[in-house]
Amino acid sequence: MAKKRSSGNEPITIKKYANRRLYNTATSSYVTLDHLADMVKQNQDFVVIDAKTSDDITRSVLTQIIFEEEAKGGQNLLPIRFMRQLIKYYGDSLQGVVPGFLEMSLENFAKEQERVRNRIASAVGEDRVTAIEEQVRENVAALESAVRSLNPFAPAAEDEKPAASGKEETVPEQDVAEMQKQMAAMQKQLDALTGSKKK
Repeated sequence: MAKKRSSGNEPITIKKYANRRLYNTATSSYVTLDHLADMVKQNQDFVVIDAKTSDDITRSVLTQIIFEEEAKGGQNLLPIRFMRQLIKYYGDSLQGVVPGFLEMSLENFAKEQERVRNRIASAVGEDRVTAIEEQVRENVAALESAVRSLNPFAPAAEDEKPAASGKEETVPEQDVAEMQKQMAAMQKQLDALTGSKKK
């Protein structure tokens, strides 16, 4: 059992007691939500079990961590528009596909960021700027595609448009504009990181 846990093949069990205290069974010590947030950032897998009922309450604890991180202020990860949109999907016919879509989107986003880091680390001179600009363009295209996928009524890109159905549909311009704004901010941060200046 200990071998599996140390090798990362089995998630660490965190027990939550009635007094709301969290107990890490791997280290035999009490921990806080901040400790669990650090474990997530360090890719340490864990499950949270209610000590009294033995129910798996990992989802509610992770939700609580997100709530506390958002409440801290400063840089929030969840835009209000996104949260409103997410709430609308509860009870909707698309509710079943949204979790898988969000998970896939975040995984792809993480992979893209890793590619950006690798390009920045290996690029020099003009090649560095070109690599960053190309990556930003690819990310904008990916995010616009994600918006279209999440909104089944939004039209596809020019090269993906099906034959005309007689009904005129409009692109969710506000959503795309918001995504482009976020990508512009990302490019600015990347430029600051690499020391390149946009002319």
